[in-house]
Amino acid sequence: MSNTFRRVHALPSVLINQIAAGEVVERPASVVKELVENSLDAGATDIDVAVDQAGVKRIRIRDDGHGILSDDIGLALSRHATSKLTSLEDLERIASMGFRGEALPSIASVSRLALTSRTADDAHATMVDSAGEVSAAAHPVGTTLEVVDLFYNTPARRKFLKTEKTEFGHIEQLLRRIALARFDVGFRLTHNGREVLRLAPAMQREQQLQRLAQLLGKGFVENCLELDHEAAGLHLWGWVGLPTFSRSQADMQHFFVNGRMVRDKLVAHAIRQAFQDVLFHGRHPAYVLYLELDPVLVDVNVHPTKHEVRFREGRLVHDFLFRTLHKVIGESRPGDLPAGSEEGVSSTAQSSFSPGRPAYTQAAVPPQQSLGLSVRDKQATYEAVNRLQMPASGRQQPAVGIQQQSDEMQVPVGDESVPPLGYAVAQLHGIYILAENSEGMVVVDMHAAHERITYERMKLALEEGGMRSQPLLVPVSVDVSSREAELARECRDQLLELGMEIDALGKEKLVIRSMPVYLQGANAEQLLRDILADLAVHGNSQRVAENINEMLGTIACHGSVRANRRLTLPEMNALLRDMEETERSGQCNHGRPTWVQLGLGEIDKWFSRGQ
Repeated sequence: MSNTFRRVHALPSVLINQIAAGEVVERPASVVKELVENSLDAGATDIDVAVDQAGVKRIRIRDDGHGILSDDIGLALSRHATSKLTSLEDLERIASMGFRGEALPSIASVSRLALTSRTADDAHATMVDSAGEVSAAAHPVGTTLEVVDLFYNTPARRKFLKTEKTEFGHIEQLLRRIALARFDVGFRLTHNGREVLRLAPAMQREQQLQRLAQLLGKGFVENCLELDHEAAGLHLWGWVGLPTFSRSQADMQHFFVNGRMVRDKLVAHAIRQAFQDVLFHGRHPAYVLYLELDPVLVDVNVHPTKHEVRFREGRLVHDFLFRTLHKVIGESRPGDLPAGSEEGVSSTAQSSFSPGRPAYTQAAVPPQQSLGLSVRDKQATYEAVNRLQMPASGRQQPAVGIQQQSDEMQVPVGDESVPPLGYAVAQLHGIYILAENSEGMVVVDMHAAHERITYERMKLALEEGGMRSQPLLVPVSVDVSSREAELARECRDQLLELGMEIDALGKEKLVIRSMPVYLQGANAEQLLRDILADLAVHGNSQRVAENINEMLGTIACHGSVRANRRLTLPEMNALLRDMEETERSGQCNHGRPTWVQLGLGEIDKWFSRGQ
C-alpha cells in the first residue's frame, strides 16, 4: 500500500465562505434573519422585506438605518469584517445582534448579492456586488440588500429545501418573532408582490397589545397576564398566558434575552416547572417574555445561528425565572384583569382585594365553613383532608334539578361591590354551582374547585411544617459515576433540605439513609438519580417537591367534595369565597378549568335580546 502525501495549503476564500455558509445559511429564512438583524443593529426604525418564490429567486431587505460609509462598503463583503467588535472585551459584552462578520460574505458566496447603502454624510449612495465591484448609486439614507438566485452555485443545497409554501412559512414566522422582539420598529413583508404583513412601530402599551393580537391572535391578549419584575440584576417582563389558555403544542412560546430570540434548555425547564401543577398533561404554556441582564452575564457566542446562549450564573437565572412566573401564576385570582382589559394592569396579577378594586365586606357574604388545616405527618395529612370535607346538608342523595336561592340574594347588574365570583343561586345536577355576579353568570365545577383549594392548603401546611425526613429501616445503596458521587457530596446540605440524607460509601457508591416522610415507599434509587441529573444540568431540583405534590394532589382529589353531593347555599358561597382567596384556583390540580364566566350580553345574544 503506497502512501500518498498531500501538501498543506490554504483554502480559497470563496470555498471558505461557502463552508461558513453551510452553518449560517441553512435556508432562505436564515438569510432574512441575518440581514434583518443587521438592519436592527444599524438603528433602523422601518424595515421592508420582499421575497419572491419563498426567497429562492429573490430576497430584498430595505431599511432606514444609518447606513455604511462609502469608504467602508468595499469591506462589507469581506470575511470577519465588522463594525461591532474591536477587542476581546467587546466580545464579552455583546449588545448587538450580529458580531462575527460572517453573514454577508457567506450569503454572497452562494448567491448573487448587491448591497447599496448611504449615510447622512455621503453625497450619494454606494453599491457593491458579490464580485466586489464598487460603484456609485442613487439611494436614500439607509441600506438595501438584494439576494438573487440563492444556492445557484450549490445545487445540492437547493435539493434540501422544502416546498415554496413551507419555506415562506419559515420566513413569515421568523419576521413575526423579530417583530415581537422590537416593538419600536415597523415591519412590512411581501411575497411574490402580495403584502402579507404590515406592522407600525408600537411604542405605547395599547399599540403593543395590538401588535400582540395581530401576531399571536386576540385570544392570547384576552387570556394573558402582564408582568414586570426585577431582582438581583435581572429584569423579566412581558406576557404569560393563563393556564386555561394552554396549547396542544409549543408553538406560542417566545423568549428573548437582551432582545435576542433564543431557545434555551435552562429557560424552558424553569418555565415548565412554574406551570407544573396548573397544566393538563401534554399541554404547553403560551408566553412572550423578555429577560434583560448585563451582557457580561450571558455568552451569545455559542452557536453559529446565535439561537443558543450560555448564562454565567445559570442557577440564579433559573431560580429567578421559576420564582417570578410561579408567583405571577399563583397570585392570579378570580376577578383579576387580563393584560388585554381596558382597566389597568399590574406587574404580578392584581388580587381581587388590591387597591383600585371595590372591596366587599364580610357582612355581605354568607357564613363560611371552617376549612382549617394542619399537617405534621402523613397520617395527619389524611386526617386534615377529612376536616376539609364540606358538611352534608340533610341526607346524602343526588341533587336532581337545581336548588334555588332566595330573592333577597339577587345581584343588581353592574354592582361592583359584589365578589368576583358572585353569590350562589343554584346547584346543577349535583356537579356545578351556578352563581350570579355583576357581569352575569358564573358556572363552577365544585369538585375541581374544592380539589384545588384542598391541594393548595395542604402544600401551605407542608411548607409551614417543613420537610420532615424519616430514616430507612434498610439503607439503599446506589452505584453512581464518580461525577455523580462528587456532586452528591457537594450538594449534601441541599439534599438534606429535600429530606434525603445521603452518605458516600466510596468513590462510586452512595447510600440513602433517610427519605421524606411523605414519600415512604417511593423508589429511592430512581429519585436520587433524577435529583442528581437535575443538579448536574440546572443546579437545583424540584423532584422531591414534584413527587410530594403528586401525592398531595391524589389525596386532594379523593378528599374533595364529590359529584351528586348536595350543598347548601352557605356551603356553595363558602366555596366561592375560598376560590377567591386561593392561588391557582382557576384550574384544578390536573390543569382543567374550575369556572367560567358568562357575560349578560353573551346570554342576551342567545335569545336575540336588544337586536
